[in-house]
Amino acid sequence: MSGYCDSAPGHPLHGPYHDEEYGFVQRDEAVLFERLLLEINQAGLSWETMLRKREGFCLAYDGFDVDTIAAYGEAERARLLADAGIIRNRLKIDAAIHNARVIQQLRGSHGSFSGWLDAHVMCDSARRDKPGWVKLFKRTFRFTGGEITGEFLMSLGYLRGAHREDCPVFERTVAAGAPWSLPT
Repeated sequence: MSGYCDSAPGHPLHGPYHDEEYGFVQRDEAVLFERLLLEINQAGLSWETMLRKREGFCLAYDGFDVDTIAAYGEAERARLLADAGIIRNRLKIDAAIHNARVIQQLRGSHGSFSGWLDAHVMCDSARRDKPGWVKLFKRTFRFTGGEITGEFLMSLGYLRGAHREDCPVFERTVAAGAPWSLPT
């Protein structure tokens, strides 16, 4: 992602995201769900498009409240499909609803979405690699292929690569406890 470290600083949308969010671990369920939803919707589009539509997604998806989204039915699907403030793709909308329901189930098995993520950092006494994460995500969630899963996890510090080592933000992500950087 070295190109992002060069191009994002100073940009009105990418700059704040790069400097304050990208690569930093998050625990808040709504923040994690927002990131997953945005990564899924970014497929085939630019990240700048997602950052521009971020507020629209927040409004359309009830502040990324998992319980509210998990309860969506046909009326909410129709509302989302008509909302020009988001990406109007039925498969992505259905994935958001399905994935919210999965996160509800993860609360029962792991206490939280972040608890589930943390429980899967290690695999067979080694840090889980990207192919292992992708396999796990495909088994658990909808619309989470390799690129979406990789970007989601990198954006949250679970996979290395959000920032170059000489990027000023790199050390801040490590100091903040990026899971990829923790001792095994």
